[in-house]
Amino acid sequence: MTPPANEPLIRLAGVTKSYGHGKGRQQVLRGVSLDIAAGELVALIGQSGSGKSTLLNIIGGLDRPDAGEVLVAGRDLTRLDDGNLSRLRNERIGFIFQAFHLLDHLTCIENVALPAAFSPTSREGEARAREALARVGLGDLAYRRPTELSGGQKQRVAIARALFNRPALLLCDEPTGNLDTHTGREVIAFFQELNQKDGTTLLIVTHEERVSEAAGRVLRIVDGQIEREEKAA
Repeated sequence: MTPPANEPLIRLAGVTKSYGHGKGRQQVLRGVSLDIAAGELVALIGQSGSGKSTLLNIIGGLDRPDAGEVLVAGRDLTRLDDGNLSRLRNERIGFIFQAFHLLDHLTCIENVALPAAFSPTSREGEARAREALARVGLGDLAYRRPTELSGGQKQRVAIARALFNRPALLLCDEPTGNLDTHTGREVIAFFQELNQKDGTTLLIVTHEERVSEAAGRVLRIVDGQIEREEKAA
């Protein structure tokens, strides 16, 4: 997933988004524009309701804007039909959420291999799932079920699933929100390793200072607009 030369991996221009109708209509994003280069680790911070999760979902093709351009690797997501959008999302973008979203009736390895069910190019599902679990230090728990795992282990399984198709872009929504301090630090360190050693681009929505400190750049969103941008210390 390489953008055209001299173009950022992610480019947003004038993105707006509202929900509801009539008097109940609420504008969540108000003309957001930003660039994120390949290989960056960016934290997106803001108060609850500021629009940060909506923005992440639009970048990942899980939601569509009302107006504006959303370019990922040079492709305008607003111009893709649902089939091509799903294909791009499954093959090129990894998602990590606070709530893990694991299926309790499946084993860890089955959860990790789920993306193979939606991608005809992923034929070596079990082997790749084992590789991803080993990468996050859970190779010996492949046949456990999520109900047998700690919160930190569940998040690692979710990370392994996000890595299954070896995406160049990881979108993370409060990935340490349900973790204790020690486990959260381990997850952040793993994200830094992915970024520094593999060149994976990460955009992490967070309200936690420990995540922001690990980022190379911090974007602050207020009332649906990027209010300021700063280099992390």
